[in-house]
Amino acid sequence: MARPPRITAPGVAYHLLNRRVMRLPIFSKDEDYAALERVLADGLDRPDAPQLLAYCLMPNHWHLVVHAGDNTDLSTWMQWVAVTHTHRWHVHYHTTGEGPLYQGRFKSFPVQTDDHFLTVCRYVVANALRAGLTDRAEAWRWNSLWVRRNGHGALRRRLTRWPVEPPWNWLADVNCPMADEALTALRQSAARGTPLGTPQWKARIANRLGLAITLHPRGRPRQPHDNAS
Repeated sequence: MARPPRITAPGVAYHLLNRRVMRLPIFSKDEDYAALERVLADGLDRPDAPQLLAYCLMPNHWHLVVHAGDNTDLSTWMQWVAVTHTHRWHVHYHTTGEGPLYQGRFKSFPVQTDDHFLTVCRYVVANALRAGLTDRAEAWRWNSLWVRRNGHGALRRRLTRWPVEPPWNWLADVNCPMADEALTALRQSAARGTPLGTPQWKARIANRLGLAITLHPRGRPRQPHDNAS
């Protein structure tokens, strides 16, 4: 399947994901995580930056939930983040010239700002919990849930208000296992760049962003002779 274009639509929320080459670790100590937080904080000052709504840093990958502004260009912004972090990482580990830190281009998908948005944020901030790295999602230092609750960190003042208010029992929701159906839908959206929302919204935003191809099943269309004996 051809890769869909990267079009950033103002006013749309996105889930962004990037991972290290061969799924090797990016972060092996606290300072490694803090270094990426500083890169992201610097990057959010750029004119092409989105607003940061939620995030989680994991040992070999990371997730962001962002909201695009009028001047946001996610392709150029994510390229800057990856290149800047790669350069600083190689300098720190004395591995300059040893190749890329990240796999191919970042993954992303637009998210409808309703319950689907809350589902994505719940998925993102509970990553460390699902991976068995912590007993409680809010105890994982390297996510926005911890930062919002504890009030400090390089990204604290960069976190903006959500377009959807979380429910009163948000913390309990985050720490409960997600339904398999919701997890499957999220992972399929991440893999293919498929918009996440109601069928009507998905069709509308896919047409707007040139993502219609992501709504169709993988593989070639079935032909009449496929069922012939």
